[in-house]
Amino acid sequence: MSHLSTKHLIGIKDITKSDIELILQTASTFKEVINRPIKKVPTLRDMTIANLFFENSTRTRTSFELAQKRLSADIVNFTSSSSSVKKGETLLDTVNNILAMKVDMVVMRHPSPGAPNFLANHINANILNAGDGTHEHPTQALLDAYSMQEKLGDLKGKNILILGDIMHSRVALSNIYCLSKLGANVKLCGPPTLIPKHITELGVSVEYNIQKALEWCDVANVLRIQLERQNIKLFPSIREYSLYFGVNKKRLETLKRPIIIMHPGPINRGVELTSDVADSEHSIILDQVENGVAVRMACMYLLAGKA
Repeated sequence: MSHLSTKHLIGIKDITKSDIELILQTASTFKEVINRPIKKVPTLRDMTIANLFFENSTRTRTSFELAQKRLSADIVNFTSSSSSVKKGETLLDTVNNILAMKVDMVVMRHPSPGAPNFLANHINANILNAGDGTHEHPTQALLDAYSMQEKLGDLKGKNILILGDIMHSRVALSNIYCLSKLGANVKLCGPPTLIPKHITELGVSVEYNIQKALEWCDVANVLRIQLERQNIKLFPSIREYSLYFGVNKKRLETLKRPIIIMHPGPINRGVELTSDVADSEHSIILDQVENGVAVRMACMYLLAGKA
């Protein structure tokens, strides 16, 4: 198969294992491109892509913009803080106005779960979800899987731990769908108040003892505590969270074998990860950043039907 089974990339839940494998294979080609002296290809020079960010973002937005420039696409950038959304304009009106400018693809981040689905049902452009509320963040899961494959090869049967604020994380949900489709074993770890009640129905297991969880895994994907999404206090203090669920060098040194450390960023240093772990040889956090550009290039290339 050389094309995606879908016109949009809204969530990992909606795509097939073949889609995931095709994106990861295509990303390998683009990783070679971005490591060449001339990092640009003319692949999408006939396309205009709108970046609609209704929520703050630095890494994801920069990564998408860089990917678009590497593919030679024309870019329209939109932020809600400096737009007519502040004056009461609806999401659909905003997008229709942008589409009237003959935009071919929309990359959107929105605080409301389901916003990309709403757009996909109302407009003709390809929609690429850059994160919708606490729902999904498909390109993060794809770049995480790509980064793991670089280190471990085939992920089938590998033990992947997702550690931290599972309740508020769109990264966790997309990772669960992606890793499960690739045949990995997924375990969640964190305070009981930050793990959704029925999450095991997705085929994952839960472990509340961080030491046991770290001893089990090949990879620990550590998530940020999202205090901005928590309406009530779900654990006593940051210090206590760090004590019981933070990953530090001392914890890693007690393990029988080295494990890979990942983080989608931004890191709360000293909370979920200490600096000596984040910057250690076990960490592939900067690889994730580099791979993000290649994976997003692959997603836009394939959605544009260029394969």
